[in-house]
Amino acid sequence: MAASQQIDFDIVVVGAGPAGIAAAVVAAGAGRRVAVLDNTPWPGGAIWRSPKAQPDSARARRWLERMHNSGALLFCKTTVFAAPAPHALLAETPEGTMELRWGQLVLAVGARELFLPFPGWTLPNVFGVGGLQTLVKAGWPIAGKRVIVAGSGPLLLAVAADLRRHGAEIVSVNEQACAGRVLRFGAALPWLAPTKLFQAIACKYRLLGAPYRLGCWPISAQGDGRVESVTLTNGRKIWNESCDYLACAFGLAPNLELPRLLGCKVENGFVKVNEWQETSAPDVYCAGEPAGMGGMELALIEGQIAGFSATGRRGLAQRLFQMRRRALRFSAALERAFSLRTELRELARGDTIVCRCEDVPRQQLEAYGDLHAAKLQTRCGMGPCQGRICGGALHFMFGWESDNVRPPLLPVQINSLAACDGRAGGGDVSNQVQTQKS
Repeated sequence: MAASQQIDFDIVVVGAGPAGIAAAVVAAGAGRRVAVLDNTPWPGGAIWRSPKAQPDSARARRWLERMHNSGALLFCKTTVFAAPAPHALLAETPEGTMELRWGQLVLAVGARELFLPFPGWTLPNVFGVGGLQTLVKAGWPIAGKRVIVAGSGPLLLAVAADLRRHGAEIVSVNEQACAGRVLRFGAALPWLAPTKLFQAIACKYRLLGAPYRLGCWPISAQGDGRVESVTLTNGRKIWNESCDYLACAFGLAPNLELPRLLGCKVENGFVKVNEWQETSAPDVYCAGEPAGMGGMELALIEGQIAGFSATGRRGLAQRLFQMRRRALRFSAALERAFSLRTELRELARGDTIVCRCEDVPRQQLEAYGDLHAAKLQTRCGMGPCQGRICGGALHFMFGWESDNVRPPLLPVQINSLAACDGRAGGGDVSNQVQTQKS
């Protein structure tokens, strides 16, 4: 790996999903020197990502084309892992370690799927809903395979329809939210977001013949070497369904590690921002899911507001405030409709693994009152994923808040850690370098 290089930019955008793309486009349009960083091979985020950045959506292609024509520099396969000094980030790239100096920073780091542990959730062929969709888009053979989709949120229908389009047999789609809340949400869509209503109808049409159950959730998965069946309940009765795959996730959890490292205030589980998308950290903006779940429309609007604000064009940003208010109303309705039921807190039994990296079962965790104590005694959340998988589940199950974030934010090569030279920000990584060498 090559030695560290330093590059200066007016604006750095972390994340190349809809929010990051929108921020980069409007910032570069003001003549600023803009960099966009993303740790995946192609831009687009989870919603627009596709092999060789050729998404199906015409809208996605237009935004990607605008970004490529904007003059913003795109760095894919680039992992931001530390903040060595004010207005600086360290990132690992395929070519080496890179230090980026920025005048303004836009955090559009997106969200990840929320997994809740239940017996059998660690079996092979149990995937996240979006995770399985990403694999299928990349060529994973799903044709003829029986798939159960379960969890919560509108993504269930969209992914199930997409899997069927690729040849999967959808056994059932199971939404944990109760029928009353979901139906009220659907009835309000013509006023809240008419296009979303048409999308939902289209998904349901593509899933004709596949049961779509409300108020239903998985309680266990069984199989010899891989998942073969799933046990489901509606709170009144319990039954089994056979399958080749289970796609299961209970909504999304925002990626807060980098905002926390930079000192951004987090309130009610999201980065606190003002009307200009500014965070509590100087010259740092946030857009998209880390600032509040709202889907692609809200992410695009917030990204543009952040880009305009970061370049001092607040008049242009202000023109988008009304659109943002409408999108936020949809976001609030979405949260009310698909909030998680309390029964899901008890899905994991005593011997159910909660932290997959360190093989920590629930019964070991119940003896502790917070995440810090559990980490000290069980190493829960200290494996390669650094709590990204179990952290959201621990918050939902026990109410545990994440403790201090320290670099490296993601696993990186030892040469990258050495490049920190004790300047990583939020904590010294020199001890980690020595540990990995020994």
